[in-house]
Amino acid sequence: MKQVKQAVYAAFSVALALAPAAASAQWSSGLSNASSSGLPETTIYSLISRTMNWLLAILGFLGIIGFVIAGILYLTAAGDEGQIDKAKNAMMYSIIGVIVALIGFVVIQAVEGWLTSGNTSF
Repeated sequence: MKQVKQAVYAAFSVALALAPAAASAQWSSGLSNASSSGLPETTIYSLISRTMNWLLAILGFLGIIGFVIAGILYLTAAGDEGQIDKAKNAMMYSIIGVIVALIGFVVIQAVEGWLTSGNTSF
């Protein structure tokens, strides 16, 4: 039974390795095929960089929305200690979220500067 499993795994591995050849897939070293297929002419690095910037912007935006909601909770607590503690915790976590988003943005900009041109200024 063990030999049958190994044979099946080996056959699956070979089929998986030969799948691009069976589909006549080719790797192009340039970006010329991207324009003819309608895909954007960009590198994976720039695509990941733009995606991370968008995600950090969304995180910062959600942190600010959380801060506003925490402020509203605090204003509408009307002396209820449980509600005030809940609002303070929400405000603290919102502030931490905004700080994490800002630190993430700075780190991504620094790494991008180091990897692209060696410039460390923002």
